This record gives sequence, C-alpha cells and structure tokens, in this order.
Amino acid sequence: MSNDYSKEKPESATRREFLQRGSALAGMVALGGGSYLYNPQEALAADAIKVGIATDLTGPISWGGIPNSNVAKMVIDDINAAGGLIGRPLQMVLEDTATNEQLAVTKVRKLVTQDKVDVVFGGITSSMRNAIKDTIVNRGKTLYLYPQLYEGQECTPFLFCTGPTPAQQCDTFIPWLIKNGGKKFYLPSADYVWPHLLNAYARKVIEKNGGEVVGEEYFPVDHNEYSATVNKIMSSGVNNVFNTTIPPGVAVFFKQLYEAGFQKKGGRLSCVSYDESSTSITPIHEIEGLATCLDYFHAVGDAGGAKIRAQYDKLYAGGKTQFTAGSGATGMWRAINLWAAAVKEAKSVKREDVAKALDHAKLADGPGGGCEIVPGKRHTRMNMYIAVAKNGKYEVVEKSNGMVDPREC
Repeated sequence: MSNDYSKEKPESATRREFLQRGSALAGMVALGGGSYLYNPQEALAADAIKVGIATDLTGPISWGGIPNSNVAKMVIDDINAAGGLIGRPLQMVLEDTATNEQLAVTKVRKLVTQDKVDVVFGGITSSMRNAIKDTIVNRGKTLYLYPQLYEGQECTPFLFCTGPTPAQQCDTFIPWLIKNGGKKFYLPSADYVWPHLLNAYARKVIEKNGGEVVGEEYFPVDHNEYSATVNKIMSSGVNNVFNTTIPPGVAVFFKQLYEAGFQKKGGRLSCVSYDESSTSITPIHEIEGLATCLDYFHAVGDAGGAKIRAQYDKLYAGGKTQFTAGSGATGMWRAINLWAAAVKEAKSVKREDVAKALDHAKLADGPGGGCEIVPGKRHTRMNMYIAVAKNGKYEVVEKSNGMVDPREC
C-alpha cells in the first residue's frame, strides 16, 4: 500500500519542524529541489569519500528524518576531525525524500548516478526502504545501510540493517507484557508492511506464551476515527493494546483510548516505536504507563550514550530534536560508525571490499552499549531495554542479558 499522508499538520507542528530543519541544514549548501551538500573540507573535496543520506526532512515522517540527518552530519564531522577515512575526508550529500516513495526513487537515483556516492544511509518507513533499495543496491551497485527498527525479512545482498528486528523487540518484551498486563491482546495497526509483518511475529510469541490475540485491525496512517475499535477493546476484556499505528493517526487513537479509560481500568498500552520524542506526538498523560522495547533510552545512563546525546543536544537546539532510538537516530549513529570501521579495515570504499569487512564489524561502545554485525546475516546484535513512560520520561525496567541476536536471514 502507498502511504496516504494527505492530512495537514497543525501550524505549531509545522513551525516546529521548520525550525528543526533549519538547524539540521546549518552549514550546508542548498543545491535546489531538496538536495544539500555538506563539505567541511572544501580544499580536499576532489578526493572526498561521498556519503549519501536519503531521509525525510519534510512530510509526516520528518520527526524521524531530521534527527537522522543531524546524526549523520555530527558523525561525519567527528570522522573528519579525526583525519577522515583512509586519508580522505568525507563529503555528505543529503536528499530530502519528503515521505514520498516515488520522489525518493528519483532522489536516490541522483545519489548513485549523478553524485556517485560511495554509500547510502537512510530511509525511515519500511515502505520507503522497499521503494529505494533496488535503485541503490541492484541498479546503482552501491552499498546501502538502513538504520531504523523494522519488521525483519530484509535479506538483500549489500543492504545492512542496524536497527532492532522483531526478535529483538518481541521475544522478551511480550512475555513481560503478559506478566505485567495480561493475556488478551489487541493489535491496532497502520496498513503497511512493518505493522503486518511485526504483528505476524508478535502473534506467534503471544500464543507461544499462553496469550490470545482478541483483535487485529489495519487503518490508513492518517485515520482519525477509532471509536468502534476502542469500543471493541473496552468491551472484550483486552489487557494489552500492542500498537503499531503511526503519526498522524496514532495521536488520535491514543487520545480516544485514553478518554475511554483503558489505562485507568488497568489496561497496558505498548508501542515499540515510542521513545522520548513521543511527547511531541502525544500528551504525556495519555501515554502514562506505556511500555516499549528499544535499543536505547536516555534513562539507560550508559557513558557512551550520555556522551553522544550531550554532543547532539549541544549541536542541535538543546534537545528540541532529540537523540532517540525510535526515530532511528541510534541506528544511524551505529550504521555510519560500523561502515567507517569497515572502510578502515578494507582500506577501500569499493562496495565488495567494504561489505566483506562489514560482515564482522563491531563497535565496543555506543548508545546503549556496543554492537556487532552478525556474520553472513547483515543484521546487528545489540543490547535491548524495556521501559515504561512515567511523567513524560521513560524508566528502564528490564535490560537484556548481553547483546540480543536479530535472528534474521
């Protein structure tokens, strides 16, 4: 399904994203048509390694795309400050995919054929990844790293995933939900690939652990009338609402569920894409007690994550666009640094050489701890955390026992 994002956002949200986007683009040269060049070492640009970033600076998914571009710029600055890679500086070419898959195909075609980038990072939704990956990997013969949590089953050669998979998010989280909520689940969902496949995996884990899926529904992403679904949830004795609706529709659904008294009557709301940035989507009282499972939360308190977040906040308006896991910002940090480690080992930016080194690349530290690519699988082991929303913040209630395997490919 092609996502329908026709609803207009409130003026305040539009203004906020305009200001955030302005911060993200500071120091970049506008090339027109939503293309930007970041060239911190212009004198050496002829020898630069070209890094392509394709993400949503505008459109309804810009809440994730703007932090991703911020992180990319920050990490590229760090790498250049340390002397670049294999004696060459990094140059960043940024394309605004604008939450529009058809436009995005044109944008990434420009990256690989006109700009001739050595690698592409980006994509937020799975529908976006699926739209652009063939143009990058198969037709463009370019390495592609996808930073966002997703539904799994992406096993395309030369495409590496650095966000959590269903196994990493569900295998311990759903048993925790059953223990801390109840056995009856309802799965309200946006109608595209991530919710469909994640729900199929979640259903298996729910049933394996003695739970029951009472209902599963799919809606356009901008759907704004959930009263019938809320009535079903309230009348069927559901304990757990495992949500995969997304902005803009998710804010309406959560409001209607809250007003029906689901949480007040002991229901447990969960959403594996919600993080510290969710307070800009949903009023904090409407998600009090919401549980989520991600690779990083501010409350983890790890030294590596705290250092990265402090650097990010200093650069980008004191936390107005936050460094979080649900937006894919942690996956972007991981992706660029893993790729950089592979380039150093390979002493090359050729796709085959870098992919061979990426196959066993690892980082000793980072947001939430270290990580490593699973050899032969093109997915990433990482620590995982279960957290609960309390007074607008997330409190970590459970940590994985070491890195969790993605169990993909």
